[in-house]
Amino acid sequence: QVQLVESGGGLVQPGGSLRLSCTASGSISNIRAMGWYRQVPGKQRELVATFTSGGSIVYRDSVKGRFTISRDNAKNTVYLQMNSLKPEDTAVYYCNAEILSAGRWNAYWGQGTQVTVSS
Repeated sequence: QVQLVESGGGLVQPGGSLRLSCTASGSISNIRAMGWYRQVPGKQRELVATFTSGGSIVYRDSVKGRFTISRDNAKNTVYLQMNSLKPEDTAVYYCNAEILSAGRWNAYWGQGTQVTVSS
């Protein structure tokens, strides 16, 4: 069984920083794409930043220059460093990964971590 566990969310003032972490655990043979999405009530979940299956990095336009995604393959972990946070970044942030487990590729989601940007 595969699990994604996120951490690092919280309350921060505008202009502040947070670092999110997501670790995949379980019976994992390989990880393809891995990244971050976010969702606010009443809206669709949207891509924030991700490592694609081809190895490139994609950022949402509104976070370019402020957010940085990185990964530690040895730890099956992806990070999201968020700087210069704005109130509009407030959302539940979800980790997503395409993982090979028991001979099959599947997409997995974490449980989500709340990020609130407010003074």
